[in-house]
Amino acid sequence: MILDPNPPADDFPAPWAIAFGEDAFGLWQAFEIEGVRQVMRWMMPGRFSMGSPEDEAERIDDETLHSVTVSRGYWLAETTCTQALWQAVTGENLAHFDDDPQCPVEQVAWEDCQGLMAAINTHLGSGPRLRLPTEAEWEYACRAGSKGPFSRGDSLTTAQANYDGNYPYRGEKGEYRERTVPVLSFEPNAWGLFQMHGNVWEWCSDWLGDYPAQPVIDPLGPAEGRKRVLRGGGWLNDGRRLRSAFRVAGAPGYRGRGVGVRLAGG
Repeated sequence: MILDPNPPADDFPAPWAIAFGEDAFGLWQAFEIEGVRQVMRWMMPGRFSMGSPEDEAERIDDETLHSVTVSRGYWLAETTCTQALWQAVTGENLAHFDDDPQCPVEQVAWEDCQGLMAAINTHLGSGPRLRLPTEAEWEYACRAGSKGPFSRGDSLTTAQANYDGNYPYRGEKGEYRERTVPVLSFEPNAWGLFQMHGNVWEWCSDWLGDYPAQPVIDPLGPAEGRKRVLRGGGWLNDGRRLRSAFRVAGAPGYRGRGVGVRLAGG
């Protein structure tokens, strides 16, 4: 299968782009609402191994390793949605840690995110429509070409991510900040995405379901279910839950203090 690495002509630059370009991480473009800018980065199509190998320490049984082809490129926000953007769009701030507009919005339900995206799409008009990433798209972007537990290798320190450093994964204890931090904290992964590990969990579009054992193309998850997938781990979690393959889920109306959202498009 030939995978076209370039976005469709009508996706780049999008009519809503107030800035766009190419840097060391690839193509990007940005939209702006009420003076709040969100950068979206182009994720090229490709193939990867989703889940975890059986010898990965502290893996969970539902992380069945399988080959996934992402046949179409897509846009993904370089950060989780900030309180500033959420408030610019909705006029309210749902976050518990609401003292810094550059911290991620949290305590947002999957259902809340649908309203946010509908409002942004109405505001932006034509161009790539914003949505939630699929679970496969999320893990593909999180890994950014890596195969280990984390995008940076076999361990993750609290100098690289925001989590409960009292419970590290295959490393020494670190700091426990006991709250969220601004979305541009720490270095991005190899594809220019900030904090795919830690700070807040991120909603995916999929219902939670079992992985297939065979290779799949552009999986969307089950057609129905009770809980939607959450990925990435949060500020209050141990290091194991920040692994690229780790999965949890919540009811669409669930609002947790460590739950946020990262926008996708295309």
